[in-house]
Amino acid sequence: MLTYQDYLESTNIVDFINRAIGAHKSTELYRTAVAADLYDRQRNVTITALARAIRGKSASDGEAHEADNRLCSNFFKRLNRQRVAYLLGNGVSFAHKEKRLNENGVPVNVDATKEMLGQRFDGAVLRWAYKALIHGECYAFWGEDGLTIFPVTEFVPLRDEEDGELRVGIRFWRLAPDKPLRVELYEADGMTVFASRPGTTGNDLVVKAEKRPYIEITLSTEAEGDIAAEGDNYPALPVIPMYGGEDRQSTLIGMRPTIDAIDIIASGYANDEQDCASIYWLIQNCGAMTDKDMQAFLRDIRERHIAQVDVTSFSGDPRGALSPYTAEAPYQGREAVLTYLQKRLYEDFGALDVHSIAASSTNDHIDAAYQPLDDEADLLEAQVIDAIQRGLALYGIEDTPTFKRNRVSNVKEAIEAVVLEAPLLDRETALELLPNLTVDQREAALARLDAENAARITIDGGGGA
Repeated sequence: MLTYQDYLESTNIVDFINRAIGAHKSTELYRTAVAADLYDRQRNVTITALARAIRGKSASDGEAHEADNRLCSNFFKRLNRQRVAYLLGNGVSFAHKEKRLNENGVPVNVDATKEMLGQRFDGAVLRWAYKALIHGECYAFWGEDGLTIFPVTEFVPLRDEEDGELRVGIRFWRLAPDKPLRVELYEADGMTVFASRPGTTGNDLVVKAEKRPYIEITLSTEAEGDIAAEGDNYPALPVIPMYGGEDRQSTLIGMRPTIDAIDIIASGYANDEQDCASIYWLIQNCGAMTDKDMQAFLRDIRERHIAQVDVTSFSGDPRGALSPYTAEAPYQGREAVLTYLQKRLYEDFGALDVHSIAASSTNDHIDAAYQPLDDEADLLEAQVIDAIQRGLALYGIEDTPTFKRNRVSNVKEAIEAVVLEAPLLDRETALELLPNLTVDQREAALARLDAENAARITIDGGGGA
């Protein structure tokens, strides 16, 4: 592991970058992140390795295994995305609001912080949090064009040995194995771009773009237009880490053994079913038949559904007999184990199993089913808030992110409760509590009510005059 102090002591920056990338790729953090990406793409590396080992042994023993099913479940992606989408599916809002006049001249609350961050902010935060969850940590560059996500698989953090803070970062990537390596060095006072020498795919880096500041300021006048460009930097390194939890480890570490067990059992069941679910023909006293004779015999059975077998010889001794046999793979025990493992996976991860919610469930039952997911989302929310507030501090903004969690409910029951409580609530709060309205529908309803009130005040005021 190389640190910020090692970076300060280095005399050859290219050599240090190569050593840092190599050391990073040898860490457990990087290797786990690579495996997590494979599981996220529904590619179980354990099943692949096991099938390869079985095929290799069978080949050496001269055995033939026709069935080679490798069933990879999608639990890893589904459960991780459930947690992130539950928290961030409705986007990020901020506590501080500004009063502005809308097109009708009515004062409305405007989320100025969200407006400054841009329309792509919500999607970037969702990707940032998802990678942080499955990798254990993830990084985001807060640039002038928005957030750029740096997963662990292409970013080397160089931390300060004294306080553990990120001081320098090295981003590296290739478009393909046969394409040049590209590297971006992020320091507090700017970014430098490196690339492999032209015509090479190795790590022989050269400077592609000299260090430049993160903020470009263009000076202009009405008479002369743009006359100069200056640069500035943020008060700190604009690369912010986000962690998937307090333990800062990938969710794959806890889920992998259970997912592997599920996939191994399901694959073995499918292989046994494929090998056993057929009719076997036992031909007695026909040892002289060649492979060609048996293939012709089986073809006659399949096409003509009839076979000729001599039952007795001239002496009365039995000469041949044909008997069909079938075999079924045992499944009761496997199904019980699969059901147990899937239930345990949901419980250990704190996920919501929608099959546990009946169509007639009350909101109390639904809330109880959501409680484990709420607990895990609370922990992730703390990490997301901390990361976003660190990013806002780069702009000198103090604000608190808020989230509306994406959950199902008994809509009829919820609407009835809001109607009963409406006399005690203001209009905005009542509309916010209605679960069947989207954000756009809620804002449109508020604007319509404001316009109606404005018109009513105008009419009443005119009549009184």
